[in-house]
Order: sequence, then structure tokens, then C-alpha cells
Amino acid sequence: MNVTIVDYNSGNISSVINSFKEVAKDKVNIEVTSDLETIKTSDKVVLPGQGSFKSCIDGLKNINGLIDTLNEFALGSKKPLLGICVGLQMFADIGYEEVETKGLGWISGKVSKIDNQGGKFKLPHIGWNEINIKKESKIFKGIENNSHMYFVHSYEFVPEDKSVISATTDYSTNVVCAAEKQNIFGTQFHPEKSDKIGLKIIDNFINL
Repeated sequence: MNVTIVDYNSGNISSVINSFKEVAKDKVNIEVTSDLETIKTSDKVVLPGQGSFKSCIDGLKNINGLIDTLNEFALGSKKPLLGICVGLQMFADIGYEEVETKGLGWISGKVSKIDNQGGKFKLPHIGWNEINIKKESKIFKGIENNSHMYFVHSYEFVPEDKSVISATTDYSTNVVCAAEKQNIFGTQFHPEKSDKIGLKIIDNFINL
């Protein structure tokens, strides 16, 4: 089996790569590439995201044909895809970080700044926080509700259809921290930085 981590200059993704290789060991081939043919023929794809919504979308656009290839993989072939942090946020129709920017449009919704209630809550939201699992999800198999995950973000994904929400975290409001729609999965937290529980989520995705 091949799992491809998409490399599109979104920032330092070494911890994502290392965690997937640690979990995969020799059982699964982990590729890190922006090569379109490799992505097309992969069994699963990981879309990391570090930086702003706009910078990540621009990074995808800068590689000719990459967005079309990802659209075909996720929406056409319906193979499993995992978005991490801004990787999840890019599923939305639109994001408002820096400037209004069109997203991938895979899950209807928007990405807007967390309401910090006039400064009562620090932004970015950095550190460990409990997640509240909202529905049964294959990537949360064996994960206890109220487990702690590691976050670094100032913006949140607000989906139109609340049924896609698989987990939330309490930070100012109920912030969506995991979403899924059929074969498309996303986490706002960083599983690769969330110790053994995060590695379990990566393992669950690899074993879908």
C-alpha cells in the first residue's frame, strides 16, 4: 500500500513525515511528493497544512495540475484523504485569513477567526486541549472521548452541515476539531504532535 504526503511548500512538515513513517514501519510505503502521477496512483493521501489559509491555497495553485489531481482523488476516485490543520480548513468553500480566499469546496463551509471574546482567550490557540467526539468515526477507533490533542491555530472551520463534525474542542466556543465526509477526513489538531493517541489516529487512517 502507498500513502502519499503531499509536499507543496506549506511549511515544515517533517513531524508529519516522521510520525507516518514511525507508524507505517515497513508495512506501508510512505511517499512525500508533489508528483501528480504518484498522488493519482496512491491508496491514501495526506494533505498537511502549516501557515495561513491563503499561503496554503497558493502553495497548491503553484503546482500545475495539483488541485485537479486532488479533486479527482477525493471526489472522483473517492479514496481516503486526511487533511491536517490548514489541510482540513482548505476543505471549506472560503477562508478569511489575510484576505478572502476560495478553498477546495469539498465540504461546504467557511474558515473564520476564532472569537476570542475581546481578548479573554489567547490567539493563536496553542497547546493541549480535550476533544469531544461527536460521532463514531473510523479514525477515532480506540480513542477515548475527552482525550487531549495538540493544537496551534487562530482560525476555525465552520461547516454548513453539522453532521460532518466528528469532534469539537472547547476554546471560547465549541470549535470544530475534526470533520469527515465519506472518504474525506480532517483534523484541526496535529495528530503527529499528539503523542501516542495521535499516532493511533494516524494508524487508524493508514488501516482504513
